Amino acid sequence: MTFTAIDFETATAFHPCSVGIVTVENGIVVDEFVTLIQPPNNLYSPFTIQVHGIYPSDTARAKNFLQVFPEIQKRLQNRVVVAHNESFDRNVLAKSMAYYGLDYTTLNIAARWECTVKIYKAKGLKPTKLSDCCRAMRIKLNHHEALSDARACAQLYLMQ
Repeated sequence: MTFTAIDFETATAFHPCSVGIVTVENGIVVDEFVTLIQPPNNLYSPFTIQVHGIYPSDTARAKNFLQVFPEIQKRLQNRVVVAHNESFDRNVLAKSMAYYGLDYTTLNIAARWECTVKIYKAKGLKPTKLSDCCRAMRIKLNHHEALSDARACAQLYLMQ
């Protein structure tokens, strides 16, 4: 199995403040990437801070999405991309790219997304939050930490 798992944490709406990416080649993790991302104007919703614990002070000196994008692009382009609740992560990626004037279609991943929520729901697991799936499959998780979430998603996909 060859794919890339991704997880975004957001500051507001679709603006990411962190991304975790795990690259898997033939069933083996070959690369992991995580970084903080400064959202526009370094603005956060109090709700999102409560969810992931990332504060404006954490991203005050971080690169913005446009500056981080080359690292994201080289890991996603032409790949199968896996996410837990993929519509959320796909939306964050596509809208962030549009916000910075980047063309989503150049990634060549539009039809290559896989969703571990859908996979585990089809297997009869309920509920299918990432933490619930990880508990059921005995996967270690530091929930809402982007790299931990991406690692867990990769493991869920490998175990399907």
